[in-house]
Amino acid sequence: MAPVRVARAFRLPVMTAIAALALSGCMRPSAPVVQAQADLDSMAYGQPYRPAPVVVDSGGGAIAALRSSFAAPRAYAQPAVVYAATPLPVPLPVAYDSAYHLDAGDRLRVVVYGQEGLTNTYAIDAGGSITMPLIGSVPARGKTPARLAADITARLRNGFIREPSVAVEIEAYRPFFILGEVAAPGQYPYVPNMSVESAVAIAGGFSPRARRDRVTLTHTDASGSMRTVVPLGTAISPGDTVLVGERWF
Repeated sequence: MAPVRVARAFRLPVMTAIAALALSGCMRPSAPVVQAQADLDSMAYGQPYRPAPVVVDSGGGAIAALRSSFAAPRAYAQPAVVYAATPLPVPLPVAYDSAYHLDAGDRLRVVVYGQEGLTNTYAIDAGGSITMPLIGSVPARGKTPARLAADITARLRNGFIREPSVAVEIEAYRPFFILGEVAAPGQYPYVPNMSVESAVAIAGGFSPRARRDRVTLTHTDASGSMRTVVPLGTAISPGDTVLVGERWF
């Protein structure tokens, strides 16, 4: 009976120790606790927010591996931005009709550099001339703008200005005329690069009785007048007359 009593005497301390060890094991965390915060806006724009994670370690190889994975810096792919080179529009040169021959009705801008009293807008009168201070009447009909500028320069150099510099520009062309079967026949200002079709449109379009496939065009220059039957796509010049005929059926 003595050995049995001795074993019973040691049973209670041993069980107490085992229970204490079991409780201590339960109180310890079985997995790491990771606290991390990510800034979504920063990640979206290519600058990730990477604070140091807080790991509560309980020891062991698995915990060490997790801690290493969180502590290692993560590489975020930067968004690739490609800027396409857009070519700038190249300004088109201004067309200048150096071969245009002046006539009555054209309005010119004459610039005499350094002479504000001579620089002005001049209209070619019915006689085909312009009238300027100092030099009076200067013939302009049939001349190009460059030729007229040279004539004005020569006259100013003859006893008025020692070294004049003159430029002549067309401020407004002489009008064109459209007659016949259009809504509003008459005289209209000329616009560069006009065609017969655009002239008809300016005059309000064809009348119900108009012939719409061709018109009669009268052009006058230094050699005289010329009248021809042309299609609607024909270009017209300042001073031309467009006659829209009547169809027979």
